[in-house]
Amino acid sequence: MKSQEMSIRQIAKELGIARNTVRSVVREVDTQRSEPTLHPELTPPVRRSSCLDPYMQTILDLLNKYPDITAVRVFEELQADGFTGGYTIVKDRVRQVRPRPSRDPVERFETKPGYQAQMDYSPATIDFIDEGRKQVHLFSYVLGYSRRRYHHWVESQDFTTTIREHQKAFEYFGGLAAMCLYDNMKVAVLRYEDEQPIYNPRFLGFCTHYDYRPWACRRYRPQTKGKVERFFRYVDTSLLNGRTFYSLKHLNEQTAWWLTNVADVHVNRTTHRPAIEMFLEEQEALLPLPMHPYDTSEIAYRVVDAEGCVSYMTNQYMVPWQYIGFLLPVKITTTKLIVFAPQISPIAEYDLLPRNVTGQKKGCKAFEPGEDRREKYNLLVKRYEQLGPVGTRFLDAIVQKRRYGKHEAFRILALLATYRRQDVIIALERAVRYGAYNMLAIERILSVQATPRPPIEALGQRESERIREWLGQDPILPRATGEYVDLHSTPNEEPEL
Repeated sequence: MKSQEMSIRQIAKELGIARNTVRSVVREVDTQRSEPTLHPELTPPVRRSSCLDPYMQTILDLLNKYPDITAVRVFEELQADGFTGGYTIVKDRVRQVRPRPSRDPVERFETKPGYQAQMDYSPATIDFIDEGRKQVHLFSYVLGYSRRRYHHWVESQDFTTTIREHQKAFEYFGGLAAMCLYDNMKVAVLRYEDEQPIYNPRFLGFCTHYDYRPWACRRYRPQTKGKVERFFRYVDTSLLNGRTFYSLKHLNEQTAWWLTNVADVHVNRTTHRPAIEMFLEEQEALLPLPMHPYDTSEIAYRVVDAEGCVSYMTNQYMVPWQYIGFLLPVKITTTKLIVFAPQISPIAEYDLLPRNVTGQKKGCKAFEPGEDRREKYNLLVKRYEQLGPVGTRFLDAIVQKRRYGKHEAFRILALLATYRRQDVIIALERAVRYGAYNMLAIERILSVQATPRPPIEALGQRESERIREWLGQDPILPRATGEYVDLHSTPNEEPEL
């Protein structure tokens, strides 16, 4: 406008700004045109004088003596010295002059082919179209030399899931690195003693099977596993960004496609080469896979309830009704649940229900009681013979004296799921002594004289150890009913608080 010979007043009116502003801009442009500087934007700004200037030495002395002192405390000290200004100006000045902590430079650590890998999880909450909103976890295994990675989304970070995903990663690469870095996840590291990691013995067994060495990184130093940590942000911005997923299965299908078509061919900013190209050099240096894979099946022990079912992950699986009250081993694979008899012979096999399915019951018509009453009774006799002579006497008497004695006898056997075998035998002896041949009498005797078996005893040794490890102590055991008698007060007196 000025070059078109418009006046200062006209320019100000046209732009809706003050005339002094117009003059200042025109003057600055004329100065730059006549006396140009090399870098006018680097000219340091001129700070105006402040009422805080006389107290600068006091602020510096306080920061030098107390490095962690807050701006509020500095403000209080300045007020005591006669400062009349506000808190905001003190806060801004303290932020400007406080010495900033220096960070040690992180040296990039490169490894030779096949020497090192890094593993970690990354949680994410995703809104699936079919399954709704849920939290899932990204298992990531990255080879240190080539940066080629394996990603797979899972619903849990437990031991079984972790080692199964390791196996899938090893099969994906056709081998594994001689060492793998881990953080302090409980699957790998139980605890620290004298700053030394105590590794999970079960996990060491898995590592020994594949002949590689686990290495626990120093705590509170995520940059040690920088290669795997950095890729999580790449997953957020490239894989998850701008995509919608129907289910966890669909998410893993998209992840597999993304790994092949995007991540593997992406040129790394450090190596300046795609991961798949460098992997061809690293593949020959990877450790070979063993002839037989590590058995990742979970073994648990479950008591067959009165309905002839064993429970796993809040779902029920039916077994032959003859095993009611038995403690049976259960093998859980990635897709199957197999129940074994006490002689370790399989008696039932089911497709494993998904983790998000609860309260379901899977059964087989052949496992239900048949119509042959004589066969059922003969089996009942054998079960009570296993409890000793008192079991046989009790069964004969309850069948003779009770209208539905056989049915009650089966329900009494189901009490073996709650009480120990010896406690049930003692209850039968007392019932025979006093002629109390019914289920209610057995239940009353057990509630007074016996302590219910803690649920942890019904688990396998590995599961029990894992629960105790998670609790940090032994679980609190159930108490006998008699211990609560003293808590009851008589009707005429008030209970003590």
